[in-house]
Amino acid sequence: MGAKLRVYKRRIRSVTATKKITKAMEMIAASRVVKAQRQVAASTPYASELTRAVTAVATGSNTQHPLTTEAEKPSRAALLLITSDRGLAGGYSSNVIKAAEQLTERLKAEGKEVDAYIVGRKGVSYYSFRERKVVESWTGFTDSPSYADAKAIAAPLIEAVQKDTAEGGVDELHIVYTEFISMMTQTALDDRLLPLSLDKAAAAATSGADAPVAESSKGEILPLFDFEPSAEDVLDALLPRYVESRIYNALLQAAASKHAATRRAMKSATDNAEELIKSLSRLANAARQAEITQEISEIVGGASALADATAGSD
Repeated sequence: MGAKLRVYKRRIRSVTATKKITKAMEMIAASRVVKAQRQVAASTPYASELTRAVTAVATGSNTQHPLTTEAEKPSRAALLLITSDRGLAGGYSSNVIKAAEQLTERLKAEGKEVDAYIVGRKGVSYYSFRERKVVESWTGFTDSPSYADAKAIAAPLIEAVQKDTAEGGVDELHIVYTEFISMMTQTALDDRLLPLSLDKAAAAATSGADAPVAESSKGEILPLFDFEPSAEDVLDALLPRYVESRIYNALLQAAASKHAATRRAMKSATDNAEELIKSLSRLANAARQAEITQEISEIVGGASALADATAGSD
């Protein structure tokens, strides 16, 4: 009985130490997610307005720009997957990887080759374990990304879009990341950044805008703008920043989602540790009571045997 009691006490000490760690990680994640939420809120208006500006140029001019023009027969697509550098976040990375796999299958079904660009060690490990080719990868900053990180990621992607597919370029750019909705809800989604969808672009450019509009030959309502020095030059200047801002916003959304997932996972682990400690404490108390009962029985039995022996000698 004494050995069993010692085992229970040792397990209680071990689980208590683990509980302290998970509680600390929960508090750290909670503080980080608040900061990440503020960064998401600060970056989203800029990304939205820059998207409106780019779409206004795309729909308000007849310029055929490589970053806004649909390929007649797209054959190659770039996929940017944003995962985490660390684990202990529940199904955060596995969910976004699953969304990337679904998008990859869909693109391949459309007859397109897929070039993978990966952010985060979890995504890199997933592709490396399956011996899949990764064009370029970035790690080490997913918990707290900066705009410089977004620029470093955007540069090779924009270059790939501007190249011809025969030279290793791509016709489309897709991004897969986790959107932060609330502390309890984060959704893995995919979005096509380039080329711009002109139908959505026209709606985005005209909604809430006071720009003059005119009817095109196809009956579409398009805003009228004057561009200096030219629409093509404006697109050349705006589109890299559009890609950078969208990637930066996605990185911030992913970071906030990861911290929220970590907080939720660590809270669950802390709650489970508390329940396990209660269970082990009940078992330890039962073992202690059994040990005391056994000692009392042995004392009573010894006293009875001694009394019997004394009576026999008399």
